[in-house]
This record gives sequence, structure tokens and C-alpha cells, in this order.
Amino acid sequence: MTSQPFVQQLSRFTLPPAFKAARPLLRWALWQASGEWLVASPIPGSAWRRLLLRLFGAHIGLGVVLKPRIRVKFPWRLRIGHHSWIGEAVWIDNLEWVEIGCDVCVSQGVYFCTGNHDYRDTAFGYRLAPIVVADEAWICAMARVAPGARINRGAVLAFASVGQGNLPAYKVLSGCPARVVADRRPAP
Repeated sequence: MTSQPFVQQLSRFTLPPAFKAARPLLRWALWQASGEWLVASPIPGSAWRRLLLRLFGAHIGLGVVLKPRIRVKFPWRLRIGHHSWIGEAVWIDNLEWVEIGCDVCVSQGVYFCTGNHDYRDTAFGYRLAPIVVADEAWICAMARVAPGARINRGAVLAFASVGQGNLPAYKVLSGCPARVVADRRPAP
């Protein structure tokens, strides 16, 4: 006798009440209709992107560089510290908070994922967790950052690596999942 596999039943999915409350309908609709499209456009310029994200509730520090084709799910769940760089085609899929510190470099094509569906739940409910990137960290091109990740001060997440859990300060991490491969040392 074989048991029935445990799978999702998508007709049972509903948004959690806390998620609905954190997505103000008018602001979300305006963001979807205009703001998200404008920020994601190929038109160059950081100043107008900073202004637009701030208008929709993001906390953006001084001197932040925002390259073209950036995608942000919910600006009101985003904090970026002073003098950080967000590269071209970065996707901040922030169903939960994403906090990026000061002097952080997020290279092109990085994906921040703050949530996923729970494979153990037949209603396919969300499992959400914030992401924190501490000051002076560098997330290299095409890297992926998992829900609940904390990238500590001065850490480097190498090209196309997957950062999850607590990534130690001043270390270079590489792979899937990322593991320490070197110390981050200043140039001689």
C-alpha cells in the first residue's frame, strides 16, 4: 500500500492577515501602475529613483547610487544606508523588510528573496523572513540572498553564490550554499 504524496492544494491559499495589512491598497496600486515601472526602466539616473522610492516609503540614505532596471516589490519595506550602490537589474523581492547598510555594494543581477511558500503546508502558505546586509558588505554579481539571511559587516558574497543564514564578518563566501573561502583583507 502506498501513501498519497503530500502536495499543495492551491485553491486553499490565502494571503496572511499581516501581509494584507502591510500592503496599503492605494499605495500598492499607485506603485504597480507607475512607480515600479519607472524605477525598473532603463533610463539612467539615481536622483529621480531615490526620490520616487522615498515618495513610496523607502528609507534611502545620502549618496545612494541606483542603477537602471532595479525592481522593488514594496518600497515601504526597504532601507538603504548612506553611500551604498545598487547595481543594474537588482531585484529586491521584499515581502518582508530588506535592510542594506552604509557603503554596501550590491552588484548587477543580485536577487533578494524574503519569502517562499511552505512546502509542508497543503495551503501553500508563506514563510517570510527579513534580510539584513550590514555596512561595508559586497554582494557580487548574480548572487542570491535567501529569506532570513544576515550578511555581516565587510562580508563578500561571491559571484553567483547563495547567501543564507548568518554570513560572518570580513569573510569571502562562495558557493551554493555559500561557505567561507578566504578572509577579506585590505590591499597592500
